[in-house]
Amino acid sequence: MVDVKTILTAAIGQSASDVHINVGLPPILRKNTDLIDMDFPIISNEHAKEMVLAMLGPERFKKFETLRDADFSTTLDDGHRFRVNAHYQRGTIAIAFRLIPNKIPNLDDLHLAPIVKELTDLPRGLVLVTGHTGAGKSTTLASMLGVINAKYRKHIITLEDPIEYALENKMSVIEQREIGFDCPSFGSALKRVLRQDPDIIMVGEMRDLETCRSTVTAAETGHLVFSTLHTVNAAQTIERIIDIYPAGQQNQIRTMLANTLQAVVSQTLFRRIDTPGMVPCTEILLCTSAVRNCVRENRIYEIANIIETSRKFGMQTMDHSIADAYFKGFIARDEAIARSANPSKMEKVLKSDGSSTVKPTVTSILE
Repeated sequence: MVDVKTILTAAIGQSASDVHINVGLPPILRKNTDLIDMDFPIISNEHAKEMVLAMLGPERFKKFETLRDADFSTTLDDGHRFRVNAHYQRGTIAIAFRLIPNKIPNLDDLHLAPIVKELTDLPRGLVLVTGHTGAGKSTTLASMLGVINAKYRKHIITLEDPIEYALENKMSVIEQREIGFDCPSFGSALKRVLRQDPDIIMVGEMRDLETCRSTVTAAETGHLVFSTLHTVNAAQTIERIIDIYPAGQQNQIRTMLANTLQAVVSQTLFRRIDTPGMVPCTEILLCTSAVRNCVRENRIYEIANIIETSRKFGMQTMDHSIADAYFKGFIARDEAIARSANPSKMEKVLKSDGSSTVKPTVTSILE
């Protein structure tokens, strides 16, 4: 019976991003969005159970059997780390692994808009990186923290479920707390984090009311806070946060967001055609006074138009980012058109020569 370390080592050798264990199938890896069967025997439920037990240990495995779901990380002998979710489906155990690169990518190498790097210079407020699962949110955030770590003498505290990138102390002092291991929940950790003298806080995900409330409060008290949501654009991100609150508190959270939100970077990944790998395309919202008024006055529907007409400030629509990636030779024309918000308009844009972009300073318009 092949052990889990052998499967994961083989996946690393094939440059996989994810590995899936499902009973009745061989292990399956994901490489550049494609699912590929691995050359291993079909997995039985007993085999899957032994894998989870080996990673969690007896005590944590008992908790998993009770809750039927567990998020954690595992590390191979060679130092490669994986984010893991074990869960039950149709009465059998399934496991999803996400490879966490050992080295945090340089932010400049991610091909994000230059304005994203300038968000790391903000002294306070809330910065959100959003997108679907697997859109590279964690990589973007880790790279942004890497910029801060190399440039500023700050105290950074991250709250993660589980810890993904291991951050090394450089200029900054960094503490990484894993939910379920170092602290019971995001909410409880956020209640106490302000007593730990942080300058910068990174919250792995704003997934419920308690976490949202505490995250926004931390930003409101003068800290620079980074977090993520599973939303696909800026307007949906703001609406999602507001909708989490009871109706009687939604006016209050609109005001708090209008005062604290600094930027929303919504990203998705495209397969590269110039080299193996993926490249992000992003919608970028910067909270100018016009955006803050829209949030405060519940005119979220106007935000898409503000982004469209505010390229001079460094904002960009997803379609602008997609077109830019195409003109740089990163992505295929057919995919650029198919995944755009307006395919017919995109088709016309791609016939042009891809004219210039503006590179303003973000701190000059947010402060």
